Amino acid sequence: MKLRLAGAALALALALPSFQAQAQTEIQWWHAMGGPLGEWVNDLAKGFNESQKEYKVVPTFKGTYDESMPAAIAAYRAGNAPNILQVFEVGTATMMASKGAIVPVGKLMKDAGQKFDVSAYIPAVASYYTAPNGQMLSLPFNSSTTVFFYNKDAFKAAGLDPNKPPATWPEVTLAAAKLKASGNKCPLTTSWQSWTQLESFSAWHNVPFATHNNGFGGTDARLVLNGPLQVRHIQNLANMAKQGLFVYKGRGNVPDAAFISGECAMSMGSSSTYGQVNKVAKFAFGFSPLPYYPDVPGAPQNTIIGGGSLWAMSGKSAAENKGVAAFFAYLSSPEVQAASHQRTGYLPITKAAFELTEKSGYYQKNPGTDVAVNQMIRKTTDKSRGIRLGNYVQIRAIEDEELEQVWAGKKTAKEALDSIVQRGNLLLAKFQQSNKD
Repeated sequence: MKLRLAGAALALALALPSFQAQAQTEIQWWHAMGGPLGEWVNDLAKGFNESQKEYKVVPTFKGTYDESMPAAIAAYRAGNAPNILQVFEVGTATMMASKGAIVPVGKLMKDAGQKFDVSAYIPAVASYYTAPNGQMLSLPFNSSTTVFFYNKDAFKAAGLDPNKPPATWPEVTLAAAKLKASGNKCPLTTSWQSWTQLESFSAWHNVPFATHNNGFGGTDARLVLNGPLQVRHIQNLANMAKQGLFVYKGRGNVPDAAFISGECAMSMGSSSTYGQVNKVAKFAFGFSPLPYYPDVPGAPQNTIIGGGSLWAMSGKSAAENKGVAAFFAYLSSPEVQAASHQRTGYLPITKAAFELTEKSGYYQKNPGTDVAVNQMIRKTTDKSRGIRLGNYVQIRAIEDEELEQVWAGKKTAKEALDSIVQRGNLLLAKFQQSNKD
């Protein structure tokens, strides 16, 4: 009996190295995607895990964008950061300044022997996550842009053409008035108000939002979003709010629910809302490019990026970094990208994914789904490339506070925008000081 037990123990001991060699390397991925988008993230990890046996990506929801980034920074300082961190676009400058905390995606892919060609990505997307020296720092993931959503059934009830969305701001105002007259209590709302009504608005009209190419030219950039056109636009929205034509529904993406439920007839927000609207809405809907002021020369220009990217955190083993690189390669494949784009409304981050979607006839079968892509692939200018400013998470909170004062009738547009510039520039000065070599 003892002989047999000894033999079994020896056999187990001999088998252990083989078993350990086959053990999967775990890759921890922290993200901020909830609801249907959280399901999409889980499916991406599942697809990769089933495509090979060497690595296992473990996605973990860490709260909203505003919550997940501080959690990751705290984890990094404590020495237990995840392998991959999803960060929204306004956190890019802060991540870029976090020297030593991240591994540039180009270096990560090269070290792992993975093919990586920056030119394969849509230029407007890739450039946002690229350092001045041309090095791409993070992997574009859930890239979106701002679009205009409208309820076709509500349009028809108000005597408006359901197949002709308003293209200009005067047309939006007229449509809102007709919607209100037909009994609609929320003709127009907007989600992510700072992104849609200040950042994208400025790029769409090719006017500066901040100095030094909106921050792309250095950390000494300062806000100039209180120009005549921005003041005019916010005051027009304030006037619409007084007349019940524009209804403020809250910060972030909270207002999306008011459109999806049918309460609000028109809305501006992320192209990624498409997936949820398409799945939940009980009415016919359409979406189109953002409205613009027709008397502004050169408008419309292009919209700017939203959503987030994936950052590879430093201090990990070579095996883990190799797994991260393999996962990034999987996410960037045309088939995976095209499927993600069609499912969510996020942009296809590579040209090949866009072409694959186009050839499949998806855009013809789903009119308007190419709006976000077409707004982003236009040639950019130094005023429309995007916004890359330090401490911008905090600055966006200031923008929300001040705009809420306008909608409540407590401040004029000029007073609020002047205050945003003054308060925001103090934070930019602090960021510049803390990042001096």
